[in-house]
Amino acid sequence: MDCDQVMIMGPDNISDNATKDDGSDGGRDDGYLTGQLLIAMPTMGDPRFARTVIYLCAHSADGAMGLVVNKQADEIDFPELLSQLEIETEGVQSPIPVLVGGPVETGRGFVLHSLDYRQDSTLEVSEDVGLTATVDILRSIAEGAGPARSLLTLGYAGWSAGQLDDEIQANGWLNVSADASLLFDGNLSDKWDRAVRKVGIDPSFLSAEAGHA
Repeated sequence: MDCDQVMIMGPDNISDNATKDDGSDGGRDDGYLTGQLLIAMPTMGDPRFARTVIYLCAHSADGAMGLVVNKQADEIDFPELLSQLEIETEGVQSPIPVLVGGPVETGRGFVLHSLDYRQDSTLEVSEDVGLTATVDILRSIAEGAGPARSLLTLGYAGWSAGQLDDEIQANGWLNVSADASLLFDGNLSDKWDRAVRKVGIDPSFLSAEAGHA
């Protein structure tokens, strides 16, 4: 990744897709999964998503958009990102994880955060989780004036109309309600296991089943 190309902004259609939903939280009953977690199953055929946990920011008849929340970005950390974006602070008071959000537009940055922090441009994905993609939120976080809980991803995962639904039907993904402790926890190495347990499944059972496939 070329760090000089990182931009804190989102695809133009993210807000449009999300606002086509009814504004309810992850407990929605319209058949869409906005605000929920996707958990990649061992049958997932795309190695880029092996053992990933994805927070769905938008899901509608037009497609879906989500952020991987358990893959560390090895090439850059938060202070370096601030430097690349020429954000001057008195020192980073509250560094946050920088994650690989997905394979699409990896030069774009997205901040998932608790809704104690809002901007005019903040997309309220659920009752307690927002998505903001501006330089201002990074500056606020760096100065210790940002949201109580947050993470930054570079890139996102996107699906065309009906594509995610087909992958779920093919047992490529499980979905489960999101909670802040799992979503924002910085312990990435076992986040997939914990998400699977939240569904009520023993992760070792899935691994064993994959071995016999």
